[in-house]
Amino acid sequence: MGVAELSNERTKMRFYLAIFSMFPSITNLLPGNPLFVAYGVIVALGAGFVRGFAGFGFSAFTVAGLSLLFSPDRIVPASMLLEVFASLSLLRSVWQDISWLWLKPLIFGNAIAVPLGVWSLAIIPSAPLQALVSGVILCASGLLLSDIRLPWSDTPQLRFATGLLSGFFNGLSAVGGMIVAVMLFSTLLSPKTSRATLISFFFMSYVYALCWAQGQGLIDTTMFEWVLCLVSSMLVGIALGQRHFFKVSEMQFRRIVLQILAVISTLGLARSFFKWQ
Repeated sequence: MGVAELSNERTKMRFYLAIFSMFPSITNLLPGNPLFVAYGVIVALGAGFVRGFAGFGFSAFTVAGLSLLFSPDRIVPASMLLEVFASLSLLRSVWQDISWLWLKPLIFGNAIAVPLGVWSLAIIPSAPLQALVSGVILCASGLLLSDIRLPWSDTPQLRFATGLLSGFFNGLSAVGGMIVAVMLFSTLLSPKTSRATLISFFFMSYVYALCWAQGQGLIDTTMFEWVLCLVSSMLVGIALGQRHFFKVSEMQFRRIVLQILAVISTLGLARSFFKWQ
């Protein structure tokens, strides 16, 4: 080996050593174990795909998946902020399809009930909170999978009650959107209108919920670290899901997503049960 080649090899070696020496510093910036964060990135990618395609399910998918490894009070605020980014990326394309008859009472109900949910998030221990979150997602998934037609009429009172219930669970676990989805997909609204209404609802309700989470001390540097780690994969997933919106049977895909959510929620319930023991 010549002098020039030996010098090049030494230069490459110094470069690799410099990269490896930076690795501990980089991992210190992560909100958790690098392997767990990598798992979170994969969950966010899948959740973003679901959100881009169906218009709902990001928080439910993310919270259910990440609650297997992390306490919900760490994940829920980050999921709220990611929902805002997700809605911003889709809002312009669905604005003309929104059902304002549904959106207005939903937002009003959320404005009343979100503070109670956020307050509950700050005081409920992680094990029962995880059980409650997983149970809500499992029940909502089961109702949607059953293609149930609710026995009551689509009235302003029903819309407002849905807003109250979803607001509480938005503040508590960022999964109130699943409750709204149960109601919307059980009405005579078209899938396109239901999807557009959900997307706009998520944006408005989660901005409001984040304001209350800040007041309860749930917004910290760890939350922003999670958002920075997950936002890119989420946006990629949304772009892929939106591209497939008109290519795949929506009903078939929605059933697969809900089945996955039901499985993840069951695992979350099992984990919370063992933590109580």
